Amino acid sequence: MAVLTSLFFLWGFITVLNDVLVPHWKKLFTLSHAQSLLVQFCFFGAYFIGSLLYYLVSRSTGDPIERIGYKRGLIIGLGISALGCALFAPATALHSYAAHLVALFVLGLGFTVLQIAANPFVAIVGAPEGASSRLNLAQAFNSLGTTLAPLIGGWLIFTNNDPATAVRPPYMGLALVLVLIAMIVGATRLPEPARAERTERSHALRHPQLRWGMLAIFCYVGAEVAIGSLFIGFLALDSVMGLSEDVAKHYLSLYWGGAMTGRFLGAVALNDRLPFGRKLSMLTGIGVLMFVLLVLLNAPLGGVLGTDGPWMPAMFTAIEGTMNDLWPMAFLILLNIGVGLMARTHAGRAMALFALVAALLVLGIIVMAGPWALWSIVAIGLFNSILWSNIFTLSIAGLGHDTAQGSSLLVMMILGGALIPWFQGGVIDLLHADDGPSRAFHISFVLPLLCYAYLVWYGWRGSTLRQ
Repeated sequence: MAVLTSLFFLWGFITVLNDVLVPHWKKLFTLSHAQSLLVQFCFFGAYFIGSLLYYLVSRSTGDPIERIGYKRGLIIGLGISALGCALFAPATALHSYAAHLVALFVLGLGFTVLQIAANPFVAIVGAPEGASSRLNLAQAFNSLGTTLAPLIGGWLIFTNNDPATAVRPPYMGLALVLVLIAMIVGATRLPEPARAERTERSHALRHPQLRWGMLAIFCYVGAEVAIGSLFIGFLALDSVMGLSEDVAKHYLSLYWGGAMTGRFLGAVALNDRLPFGRKLSMLTGIGVLMFVLLVLLNAPLGGVLGTDGPWMPAMFTAIEGTMNDLWPMAFLILLNIGVGLMARTHAGRAMALFALVAALLVLGIIVMAGPWALWSIVAIGLFNSILWSNIFTLSIAGLGHDTAQGSSLLVMMILGGALIPWFQGGVIDLLHADDGPSRAFHISFVLPLLCYAYLVWYGWRGSTLRQ
């Protein structure tokens, strides 16, 4: 499980670096909003193409993962991902936006293989009733990567003296790390799930919970990626906070840190084996620890250690100032715990409640301004937290030997991360001329709002449908 969680961490880190690349390349290559969001279009479009190819192969010749094994599938995915990162070197040498997009496409293909292999592996290795809890735990480490990516990636890219080559060092380093993890996976003994007896040709689409779940994945990923991609630009608006990129990256870290926090909390809240008293104490402890972690990650400690004089008092002053700035996050964590307990370990009910809160927060983004708008967009991360894992486990429940093929279909619908942000960028460009940038930005969030409305229905009703 430790090897798998390291994979979830790494692909979370790399995926959210895209949110840093969008504003960086928009300025470097002088792009429109829609053009800059081709970053997500190419990266997540690769998921669709890769998963479609996987599905077609599995329909004609049998499931590839079942033939080669989950372990080899992970190694292949890591190798392709490393190649995608390595392609950033020639792309920066050419100073070509198109070449960078090609590198992101290859990277997305590698992550497609990882998603197809790793998600069902975590879900089906172990007791079925603990699948949602296990996947939430793995996704929590994925979110640790997404929390650190804006801070580390933003520092490496936004502070580089040569913007044209700023992305090369971090991606070369990531290529080496991916190769190293592939070697570790190759040397590690991973249990292979028992193969179900195949009595007929696999046809996963016969399961209604999977069909509706595919649309749920499309909406969830599309909404989450759109919000993350436009996050820094939204906070730069005068109607919101007018923040610089270097400051806004800290709030982007809170957005993804909220997803991390919610997933750790969800792993406990959805565990039906824990008595209520122990569960409540664990949720409280995790909530406090995660709030402290988010404060420490965002406190300006680097500047403190570089000053003259006693550093200890200055460090506590920096932490206290950051805690005062982030106190709304503590309230939001408490709200997340309360909503999680209301679900009473029911995965579908939890999904519906979390999606409903997220929808209300998006409505706040549309109609509010200033700090209210800022904390509305930050808080969405907390309530996005359990959606992926719950959609996934609800969609593949009862699929039997169709599980791996169903997983590829779900990963295919990560296409939402390519299309919805791009459409939202197009809406901003379209409305910009008539209503100005601020109003256009706010109105464009109607698209994610519609996505969350569908997720409420799927959690409440769509996930219970059976053949």
